[in-house]
Amino acid sequence: MQSLPDIRIGHSPDPDDAFMFYGFASGQVEVPGHQIVHVLEDIQSLNERAAGPDPLEVTAMSVHAFLDQGARYRFLEVGTSVGRGYGPRLVGLEPKPVHALAGARIALPGPKTTATLVARSLLPAFEEVHLDFTEIMDAVLAREVDAGVIIHEGQLTYADHGLVLLGDFGCMFAERHDGLPLPLGVNCIRADLPAALRTDVAAAYRRSVEIALEQRDAAVDYALQFGRGLDRELADRFVGMYVNEDSLSFHDELRRALHVLRTEYRNAR
Repeated sequence: MQSLPDIRIGHSPDPDDAFMFYGFASGQVEVPGHQIVHVLEDIQSLNERAAGPDPLEVTAMSVHAFLDQGARYRFLEVGTSVGRGYGPRLVGLEPKPVHALAGARIALPGPKTTATLVARSLLPAFEEVHLDFTEIMDAVLAREVDAGVIIHEGQLTYADHGLVLLGDFGCMFAERHDGLPLPLGVNCIRADLPAALRTDVAAAYRRSVEIALEQRDAAVDYALQFGRGLDRELADRFVGMYVNEDSLSFHDELRRALHVLRTEYRNAR
């Protein structure tokens, strides 16, 4: 029997992305005529791969990276991770106002992450120190940097490590832009694939997210394996922050926010 052509779908090994993939992972969703291949890489690696010689057919990427990939990828308009009054968090060892960080060494989770994009506009000029996102809190604790921008589950656990909140980028973005939410991560499909296949993949991805929301307990159980020690309550809370109605369609409010990121933030520094 001839094997079906592969569609590689990449996402980061995090509870929210895994939750959205649950429909595929549980075998309840398929793309007709194709075999789904699950590719797990951290978001900065996915951003770099999208710009490299072997781009995945379908991939999660940071909004920041997507803004540079308009010719290679098309937006799926489903599975977007959105912060409504919350987002990447700036943390340190002791309280201080954001303006006091001018010239500071600040750890960031990668040059093409959306956290880095908004940090360059929301913070005074600073020295960028790019680290794997799993190393940022330790770098702050060791005083190797003056502050760090944390993403993923660290947004909920930083206080347990003895760190304090200096600023929440989702809140700061909303305050600056009349309450707009902050789109952080998007799912994209290669522009060179047939239009009919792009439509089928978008519909399948939307159905995967819908199934996860409908079968929440089972989907959270699946996502827990990517939780890096999160208990079930925190994992469910984190999933709820980034997988919700905003993940099912890219509505006008999100389009306005993306326009702001493209026009006002992309060339900030």
